[in-house]
Amino acid sequence: MVFAHGYGCDQNMWRFVAPAFADTHRLVLFDHVGSGKSDLSAYSDDRYASLDGYADDVLEILHDNDLSDVIFVGHSVSAMIGVLAAVREPERFARLVLIGPSPRYIDAPAEEYTGGFTRADIDALLDSLDSNYLGWSSQMAPVIMGNADRPELGQELTNSFCRTDPEIAKKFARVTFLSDNRDDLLKLHTPALILQCSDDVIAPAFVGDYVHEHTPGSTLVRLNATGHCPNLSAPEETVDAIKAWL
Repeated sequence: MVFAHGYGCDQNMWRFVAPAFADTHRLVLFDHVGSGKSDLSAYSDDRYASLDGYADDVLEILHDNDLSDVIFVGHSVSAMIGVLAAVREPERFARLVLIGPSPRYIDAPAEEYTGGFTRADIDALLDSLDSNYLGWSSQMAPVIMGNADRPELGQELTNSFCRTDPEIAKKFARVTFLSDNRDDLLKLHTPALILQCSDDVIAPAFVGDYVHEHTPGSTLVRLNATGHCPNLSAPEETVDAIKAWL
């Protein structure tokens, strides 16, 4: 099982989920470039100008470790990174677990698509992030996490954002929130589980429905967990849902 973290996070975010599979699977965790203990010198504007560069990294990990029959667990933007990787080399993947996926964050009214944000919303978010990354992190992390009655969760996500290289984080945010991977869903033929949280401001329920409807053979499970990070807020429910599907 390969676990890929979301924007502003690192592999530590899987510490309550991954160990539950250690008895039955080989576990592979990593940090996206710019996050955690990754090698910052590996970053390249050209390579990471789109999510394809991050999908290349996933495939390199699989090649370097001679991995096949992989169950890929991707949170948030890494859900789409996993889709891109599996479309490119489907023979490497057995199943995908997509937690809080969104193929496009920006609404496209002319195409009758709702992603949850207007272009003005995203532009304002990116401008705020560019001008004051640490301030943006402390303001947005609790909103993304949800669970206002458990402020320690929002604080953990804030701390994680603050550990991320700010310059790379700004560029990764632009790539993430301006991406459009709707067409890639239709190309995916690897069995996929979509875990949809309730009251998720980043990937609302209607986005999860869209992913399910446009991903052939996918399974949609609605979690009781609220917010965007059930791997932290509801790890037992997350584990149970994955195990039941596997």
